[in-house]
Amino acid sequence: MSNRGYDGHEDDQKKVVSALGGKKGLIDSGLPTLVFLVAFNFSHSLNKSTTYALILSGLLTILRLVRRETLQHALSGIIGVAVCAWFSRSTGHARDFYLPGLITNFAYGVAYAVANIAGWPLLGVMLGPILGENFAWRRVAERKGVYLKASWLWVGLFVSRLLIQYPLYRANQLNWLGTARLAMGYPLFFLVGWWSWLIIRKVPTVKPE
Repeated sequence: MSNRGYDGHEDDQKKVVSALGGKKGLIDSGLPTLVFLVAFNFSHSLNKSTTYALILSGLLTILRLVRRETLQHALSGIIGVAVCAWFSRSTGHARDFYLPGLITNFAYGVAYAVANIAGWPLLGVMLGPILGENFAWRRVAERKGVYLKASWLWVGLFVSRLLIQYPLYRANQLNWLGTARLAMGYPLFFLVGWWSWLIIRKVPTVKPE
């Protein structure tokens, strides 16, 4: 095994945070959603609210471009907001702005769970190449075990979001749904991300043959 799992904690931590989206990625995807919720509460106009969210997402993309920062998360954010806006405008229901998020959480939850059952935890698949161990972690039971354990945390995150938010969506409780979306976005993401890192760092990375 390599000692990078212990000696390279800070460097590896930055790589993990970046792979999970990073702070800028969360801002690019989260702020437009907050703007939509606030705008709709004040204007009660679906078109205005989605337009404001799209404008902010576009401005964030331009900001990343001007500052020569990566556009990956900004572009993902604007595409995500555009899809949410299309859903809500197509049905005429403001609550459907949050429907793509519910679908995404369901898909991710299923994907993480199936991958774990198959013995290919997605955190290992994503982080292995980034941390320089590729898929060599599958040869070491302890290393594979921490990836499995951490990946189950993400399954719990996605499932908890669905259990709380889907009933609110069905009941058309827009304010509570938007609040739950925000509360279970940044806070839970950071919590699960940090918890995952604490689990993964316990076992050193594996040096590929």
